Amino acid sequence: MNNKKTKGIEIIEEVIGEGPEAEKGSFVTYNARFFLRYGDEVTRDAEIISRIKDHVITRIVDGTELIDNVTQLGKRRPIAGVEKSLCGMRKNGYRQVLVSPNLAYGEKGVPGLIPANALLRIQIWVHDVRAI
Repeated sequence: MNNKKTKGIEIIEEVIGEGPEAEKGSFVTYNARFFLRYGDEVTRDAEIISRIKDHVITRIVDGTELIDNVTQLGKRRPIAGVEKSLCGMRKNGYRQVLVSPNLAYGEKGVPGLIPANALLRIQIWVHDVRAI
């Protein structure tokens, strides 16, 4: 188990994957599951899936359907903790990370979903990494 700490992110489990590393400017296709640090899963995928007609589900984990997310690193589309965790990942790679509140939802949280100042445990699977 790899316990690297980098500016608010601690990698607690990792599978390296293959191919080039994701870096600023790369397009990354990934799935993610969010958990409060010690337990409950935080999920919005079911709600999102119900609103998308032609969604693409590429991973089912413990009965949970996960949709593909595509982002270009450096554009600040996912929360900072996810974007920083994706950097350095490779195709078919996996990371489980602890993300500090300042790289997640901070003092506001997400009402009814994520408490204020919540430390998140996030599982991330990368399907593809493409350079620009």
